[in-house]
Amino acid sequence: MRWKKTLQLVDVHCEGEVGKVVTAGVIDIPGDTMAAKLAYLNAPGPGTELRKFLIFEPRGCVQASVNILTPPTHPDADAGFIVLQPDQAHAMSGSNSICVVTALLETGTIEMVEPETVVTLDTAAGLVRATARCQGGRCQQVSLNMVPSFIESLDQVISTEEWGDVSIDLAFGGVFYAIVDVQQLGLTITPDNARGLVEAGMILKAACNRDFPVVHPTTPEINGIAYVMFRDRSQPDFVRTCTTMSPGRVDRSPCGTGSSANLATQFARGEIAVGDKTKTISIIGSEFEVSLLGTDKLGEKVVVLPRVTGRGWIYGFQQIGLDPTGPFPEGFSLSDTWGPALAELED
Repeated sequence: MRWKKTLQLVDVHCEGEVGKVVTAGVIDIPGDTMAAKLAYLNAPGPGTELRKFLIFEPRGCVQASVNILTPPTHPDADAGFIVLQPDQAHAMSGSNSICVVTALLETGTIEMVEPETVVTLDTAAGLVRATARCQGGRCQQVSLNMVPSFIESLDQVISTEEWGDVSIDLAFGGVFYAIVDVQQLGLTITPDNARGLVEAGMILKAACNRDFPVVHPTTPEINGIAYVMFRDRSQPDFVRTCTTMSPGRVDRSPCGTGSSANLATQFARGEIAVGDKTKTISIIGSEFEVSLLGTDKLGEKVVVLPRVTGRGWIYGFQQIGLDPTGPFPEGFSLSDTWGPALAELED
């Protein structure tokens, strides 16, 4: 047998959210910066073909991200990575950062030092400093100093046929979010409501991107609302969240970039102060600890400096390839599992 393409992956999940890590088969992605590499992966051509090869069926599935490791472009970083998902390549992800650090350390790609190993990740959104608590060859917990996060605007209103006027916060936590208090939709963040939350999230995402164009102030390659995150902030000690992702699924983890974006809204409203800690709880009950380390300025914007702590687990290893006679080099997707919003994937 002769394969046209061969890649090796480590199967990892972070608090329930799968983030596979490509460890061999992709030498590098063109671009002098991680933002340029992100743009390459989102442009028509080989970058998009690679994403579809890894994400779409029969090799991939809708409920997983795949992380491409690259050499770092920043002298202070140990490794670079970009998140591949069905709709596009994304600049940054907290759960995927934890998956990447877990894979790098537990496979020996980066030497594990006990009781603590520091790994600096180069992402299109900026450097992420990860501190892994290690014992017995195991990466037990990872704390991420996330990229500077900020609000774009609070209490914007979207008019919908389904729910009337819906108030949203627009914020950045590594990617851009529309954050919605779930009670406005008459739903709760529970596993039995996952389909309803996804359908609502896809409607609201399209409306937000139509009405509220957003561009990162220093990295224009990061633009547009990536996700709609529903939150329930009725409890004083934690926020329950559900991030909805194209073309139609929910994040199984509490969502690191979403937690960072929400932290920015909490700080802007005076609900949290520097040094405070809180929890974000996912739709399946898994948890992230979220801390506000400090604040800074990005141009005219006040930014918060979040830390997100969670756990990752390796559960398998894969080698995948493409036979030259294989009929689906870019894969395929069907609405029975990928939901009805398939047209977005072909844009």
